[in-house]
Amino acid sequence: MLMTFVIGAPCIDVMDRSCIEECPVDAIYEGTRMLYIHPLECIDCGACDPVCPTEAIVPDRRMPDAFIPFRDAARDLFKDEEYSGGGSTIGPVLDPPLVAQL
Repeated sequence: MLMTFVIGAPCIDVMDRSCIEECPVDAIYEGTRMLYIHPLECIDCGACDPVCPTEAIVPDRRMPDAFIPFRDAARDLFKDEEYSGGGSTIGPVLDPPLVAQL
């Protein structure tokens, strides 16, 4: 599954939500401890990246190695269609084990 933007560890327990307000397609979902970008709903516009105060959002094509586990966790989270249709319509999603255990 191709990713466009990835949210990493700097978002854990911060969840500023500025990115949610900027996303024109509602592709950012809120978990208990951090936010996640749905890879199939994101249109790769980049509106979320500059508004993140913790620099937790990076483009997949320029992603540091530390973000790889978070990219993989988001892929797994959204591999089924249980979470789709826009973050504001779904409500909180379950954090993947990687995040829940930190």
